Amino acid sequence: MRVNENNFIQRLQRKKEDALEFVIDTYLPLIKGVTHKVLAPLENDGMIEECINDIFISVWNNASKFTGGPVDFRKWICAVAKFKSIDYYRKASKKVEVISHTAAELQYGISAEDELMIRENKRELVHFINLLEPIDRNIFVMKFFLGLNTEEIGRELGLTRASVDNRIYRGKKRLYNKVNPGGHI
Repeated sequence: MRVNENNFIQRLQRKKEDALEFVIDTYLPLIKGVTHKVLAPLENDGMIEECINDIFISVWNNASKFTGGPVDFRKWICAVAKFKSIDYYRKASKKVEVISHTAAELQYGISAEDELMIRENKRELVHFINLLEPIDRNIFVMKFFLGLNTEEIGRELGLTRASVDNRIYRGKKRLYNKVNPGGHI
């Protein structure tokens, strides 16, 4: 039996390699686009290629969990690509952060106590962001960690610009109130 757009999902779920080849041939340009959008600021083509490979490995390993048709598969593989790319971005950012903090300490003489306070503040901020609703958390990560603008976030999440702006405003307000209980903006 030959793989085609009508049977590739079932064949992929049965671990047929020709189905994976079909998925790669069909969705590689889309996956490259999503991955490049997230990881391009890092200027590391090797990392982008590694991430793309990991995306297809993840699709292969998790195909049995997918339910739906080809349109749903396109959405699913885009979500896998987006979140895998964000994971790579976070890992790379942590490495850059450690290197830059060490360089700053050498250059400007930042004390160990100051460094500890900076790291604790970042950990606390990430903790509070994780308390937000998933959609608000995604918006904050896309806006403040990945540097996407409001229109890009809206397109990615299927929201209007006003909706994204409102969620950012309310999210900032919630974060401020969590950090400063009883405080007002």
